[in-house]
Amino acid sequence: MTTSTDHEPDAAAQESDAAGLQGDLQGDAPARIELDEIRDIGLFGGLADDVLTSLLAELHVLELDPGALVFRENERGREMFVLLVGEIEVMKQSKRDVPSRVAILGPGDWFGEMSILDVMPRSATVRAVAYSRLLRISASDLESLYRRDTKSYALLVLNVAREMSRRLRVADALLAEMATQPLAR
Repeated sequence: MTTSTDHEPDAAAQESDAAGLQGDLQGDAPARIELDEIRDIGLFGGLADDVLTSLLAELHVLELDPGALVFRENERGREMFVLLVGEIEVMKQSKRDVPSRVAILGPGDWFGEMSILDVMPRSATVRAVAYSRLLRISASDLESLYRRDTKSYALLVLNVAREMSRRLRVADALLAEMATQPLAR
């Protein structure tokens, strides 16, 4: 996987996305968190403390009030988020235009990685259910890590892939349960 900037949104789209976020967020400040707050989060599994310290120096923390939108389905995005404190809900529109909650996320969970990996619009709407603190990781942050430390970058991307695989297994199990008739043999 590469984090090439060939598919970066234009300046107007970036300003629009940033304006949408800032309208709902309390603040976007450089990360002021301790290593202990992220050391046990699966996304960062296997990364050395010096790498985590360096990464934290570049990242920003966002604070959200209950009901604040992080992003909407079909928006362009080039960043992912790690939930440090709070509760986030993930909503998906059906083909009949009916919103459906597909997940509730808690501390240590992350989301938004799909728009970095596949450079497609957001697949769901995400909003805070309770006061929440998020660590924002942009595609450029990942590219910077790649240029600085390929091994740590590979570990982080592998951690994302593991979580995506776990989510796919859960979705497969749910689909199997929803099947009303067994397959003919």
